[in-house]
Amino acid sequence: MADLIHDIETFCQQQSMSPWQFGVLALNDKPFVKQVKAGRRVWPETERKVRHFMATYRPTHPKASAA
Repeated sequence: MADLIHDIETFCQQQSMSPWQFGVLALNDKPFVKQVKAGRRVWPETERKVRHFMATYRPTHPKASAA
């Protein structure tokens, strides 16, 4: 579970995404990240959905490239 939390935190940081926004976009579950950190069980199917979301996510507004 620690790996999943770490991966979500890294993803959110890279995408400038709040944990709340991640929960909504990945699972339509706003408190998901907070609850997982607090010990909520994550079923294998849910973890697959989360990892699929992270692997396929494309921001609607790409980050501006550094000049």
